[in-house]
Order: sequence, then structure tokens, then C-alpha cells
Amino acid sequence: MYLTAYVNAFAERFVLSIKSECISGLIFFGEKSLRQALKEYTIHYHQERNHQGKENRLLFPNHNNGQGNRDGEITCKSRLGGVLKYYYRKAS
Repeated sequence: MYLTAYVNAFAERFVLSIKSECISGLIFFGEKSLRQALKEYTIHYHQERNHQGKENRLLFPNHNNGQGNRDGEITCKSRLGGVLKYYYRKAS
């Protein structure tokens, strides 16, 4: 029973994040556009978003973007027309 409540809390937080950071800022034209937005948000959530509960680190960093590099130029990558933004340093 405790495990169910624990998992529900994570699921509820994820849904709240999707609603407040993604869905509320877009207009969808059918199920396909909604699914694409959810796919893009999931990638952003797991690979590009700093998580405060994990010491402000990325959960699954993509090392192809030069993460951890301190000398490269700062670059912005946006998803969903700029609704989601991710800043990283280019490899020098």
C-alpha cells in the first residue's frame, strides 16, 4: 500500500509538470500533435532538465552535447517552438 502511494506521488508530479510546463502553452490539432508534444517533453524531462531533488543534475545526460565542458560556447536548444529550452556548452 505504501509503495502505491509513493508511485502515485511521482506520477502526479510528472503529470503536473507536463500540464504546467508544456500542455498549457500549446494548442493541439488532433491526437498526433498531442503525442508528439508529449514525446518531446519526455525527452526534455529526462535528458535536458535539471532536477532539484538530484542536486540540480541531469538524470540521463547526453554526453554528445559537451556536458561537463567548462570552456565551450553556451548554446540554447529549444523544443516545441521555444516552449522548452535547454542551455549547454558546446564542445571546444
